[in-house]
Amino acid sequence: MSVARHPLEVSARASDAGDGSALVVVTATEGSTYVRQGAMAVFAADDTQTGWLSGGCLEPEIARRARHAVVDGHLDAMEIDTRDDEDLLAGSAVGCRGRLHLALLPLDRLAGWSQVVQAWWQGAGPLSLRLEASGEVHASAGDERRQWTLPLATTDVTLVGEVTVAPPPRVAIFGAGPETRMLVASLRQLGWHVSVIERRARWIPADEIADAWSMQAPDEAARGLHPAPDAALVMHHHFEHDREALEALAQTTIPFIGLLGPVRRREDLLRVIPSVLHASLLSRLRSPIGMKLGGQGPEAIALSITAQLQAWHHGERE
Repeated sequence: MSVARHPLEVSARASDAGDGSALVVVTATEGSTYVRQGAMAVFAADDTQTGWLSGGCLEPEIARRARHAVVDGHLDAMEIDTRDDEDLLAGSAVGCRGRLHLALLPLDRLAGWSQVVQAWWQGAGPLSLRLEASGEVHASAGDERRQWTLPLATTDVTLVGEVTVAPPPRVAIFGAGPETRMLVASLRQLGWHVSVIERRARWIPADEIADAWSMQAPDEAARGLHPAPDAALVMHHHFEHDREALEALAQTTIPFIGLLGPVRRREDLLRVIPSVLHASLLSRLRSPIGMKLGGQGPEAIALSITAQLQAWHHGERE
């Protein structure tokens, strides 16, 4: 099972490889559109893509223009307007009534792009991308900064725009089990940076599934999480390991702590955790972790946890 990657991460690898890929960035939108400003997709030379800018209806034309941008080495711009009433009445409209402004960047021409993305992925700060009518491209994340000047493709669309991508949300998973691979895959696809802390060798995967994998004790691991994660999940399927993790996390400032398992198990754990840690822990503890979506088994559990984390990250508080 391959783990899906964020378009920015894919763009960094493609830039280093010089594999003929293009990064397409939404610089502005108007009206009803499938995505908003800052959305990205990578179009590879083999016709594969990472990320979507529409429900699939606009991608063929975007991919065609992306291929030309790569072959010619040009910085290109597109404007896609789906607001025409005539298209709607003729039955050929794509469904959204809006306008997309796109910038198409040939990644082969952006030496050093991967360093900017890596700084962003590691939590150095937001990634800023600024495009100017002269063909200048400015990118930065934290102290990592790059600038390029590319020839402009012939187009009537003015290429000016600036987007800022917030640092990826971060989650540390204390304990692995049957749900881990699916949970990591779904969170990674949604743009989360995922670390797994697990000392039991039987759960160590043969392939790469998380951004970081640590075989440390929970207290040591919790102290070493830099930058601090937005959320931590405790899901060892082992009472003593979960107790150790909860005690370690109670002494952090991580705002979301999720505990896998039924209410009765949570109450048993709280009885053996020092009472001085209760106030700090209970104010942040979500238990049982996961939304009530129905179903059973690791797939349903992974989905319910992903849904709750994603909702919480976007401001949907219980």
